[in-house]
Amino acid sequence: MPDNGEQSFVELLYTGAPRAEFDRLVAERPETAGEYDVALRLRELIARHRAREAELSALYETAHDLTAIRDLDEVLSAIVRRARQLLGADMTYLSLNDEVEGASYMKVTAGALTREFQDLRLPLGTGLLGLVAQTGAPYFTEDYQADERFVHRGYIDDAVAGERIRAILGVPLLVEGRVIGALLAVHRTVRRFPPDEVSLLMSFAAHASVALENARLFARLDEANRTMAAHAASVEAAAMAHEQMTGLLLAGGGVAEVVDVLAHVLRGKVAAWNPAGTLLAGVDVEPSARPAILAAASGSARSAHTAHVDGAWVAAAVAAGEHVATLVLHGGGRALDPVEQRTLERGALVTALVLVFAHSVAEASERLGTQLLVDLVEGRETDPDRLRERARRHAFDTDAALAIATAVVDHDDRAPAARAASGVAMQNDGISAAHHGDVLVLAPTTDPLALGRALRSALGRSATVGVAATTVGEVPAAYAASRRAAVALRALGRTGEVASESTLGMAGLLLGDATPGAVSDYLEATLGPVLEHDARRGTALLPTLAAWFDHAGALVPTAEALHVHPNTVRQRLARIGELLGQGWRDPARALEIHVAIKLRLLQDV
Repeated sequence: MPDNGEQSFVELLYTGAPRAEFDRLVAERPETAGEYDVALRLRELIARHRAREAELSALYETAHDLTAIRDLDEVLSAIVRRARQLLGADMTYLSLNDEVEGASYMKVTAGALTREFQDLRLPLGTGLLGLVAQTGAPYFTEDYQADERFVHRGYIDDAVAGERIRAILGVPLLVEGRVIGALLAVHRTVRRFPPDEVSLLMSFAAHASVALENARLFARLDEANRTMAAHAASVEAAAMAHEQMTGLLLAGGGVAEVVDVLAHVLRGKVAAWNPAGTLLAGVDVEPSARPAILAAASGSARSAHTAHVDGAWVAAAVAAGEHVATLVLHGGGRALDPVEQRTLERGALVTALVLVFAHSVAEASERLGTQLLVDLVEGRETDPDRLRERARRHAFDTDAALAIATAVVDHDDRAPAARAASGVAMQNDGISAAHHGDVLVLAPTTDPLALGRALRSALGRSATVGVAATTVGEVPAAYAASRRAAVALRALGRTGEVASESTLGMAGLLLGDATPGAVSDYLEATLGPVLEHDARRGTALLPTLAAWFDHAGALVPTAEALHVHPNTVRQRLARIGELLGQGWRDPARALEIHVAIKLRLLQDV
């Protein structure tokens, strides 16, 4: 090369001079034509190396993305975007095969102009894309619309025309020799695709195939991890439920506590039914679902496994071959895995144990309570310490105010009546017994009539119940008084009512023992408001009432006997009516009041 300071072809080459500079130098110095040829070859070689370097760089970046990006769509978008840039294409797109429908659909595009093209689905074998996706071989065309090698369809050609596509290059996506889709590059002008572009797009397709396969493997791994995590969570929840339900058994918990544990662990609503479908605890199902669930419960009782019906999971609680309860899990809207099904079945087993244990305890308690009440009624238990210890076993407070309710029942009704009385006793923290044909309940309360009404309700509206207030040391007398009240009600034809001797009025005195206490109770029940008014305000309502009865209800003689004006008597009688209530002048009621007045006057003698 010349050493005269003039520019050489190599210098022009490295400075990036345009071709015109080379031509000018050859024209000025024809002897440099040889250098000119060498420089051009070097220029072409450098251009190819730079292009190859760009390709390798793009492929390297894509390969790096495969390890750095876990999101499949993001990886595929990067592939089609870089392929478009490197090939200088107007648009690139990637499709995936749908083997069920026998078509290939657009997965991701770069440079698309229309929504119709982005949503395009091509039957395998149709168009250039469908042909590549079907055969697994690369295809290209300089002008697709004019190329008769491909199967054309109107809607496909319309979509291609909408994108103004002319030249197309398509290469397959292969995974383990199986075609899963295609990668395509297009130009909106007629042109050829040189072999290096085909090779480059094949390299990108290989990366896309790796990305898809990795995504599939990652998805399987994630699914396996989720399955294992879910299984581990189910096992842990089952272990927790087992521990909690075991604790409930040891602590004497009931069905409601079992239901609460299952509802929390299984993340749904739980109902516990008796075999007939009556709710024992929890949140009940819709009425329309009950028949199907009851049928499923029968099947679960036979199979000893859970049953699934109408979105509910059913497990029967069975004890000694007897269906004793049903657990229903509903409202969760999801399927139970096998571990969760076993948890529900374990809950049914615990429910059966709870019910059997409660039944055994109730039977034992009922037997002991029956004997304790009989001993109290008969006056056989006189040792205070022993009495207190026996009562403690029933959580029965011997120091509290008590009431006894006695129902006189027919012989055929005694067994069911005794069971019903036991339920009333349990609800009121008391004890019950069947004694000499009567059904008795003794419970801590200051309202004997309320206890009597509860017993009557349990026995039926036709039951007749007598009640009395008592203390633990006065049970024999209280029992006798309550029984007299019940017998009096029957004698008076007032079957189905509840009364004490005091509320029976004169009939109670006549049929009872007429003790001073009974007389005082009768007076309070009959004249109490009048006596209280006179004592509090210093009025003379009781003498007025006595004079009114003595003069057969005549106003003027009554006034003369009291030395007051008739209007005064009228006003006092109005006040008495307010205190005693309407109907106090009715013959039967008036007789009760008149007798009570005489007894009250006798007390003052």
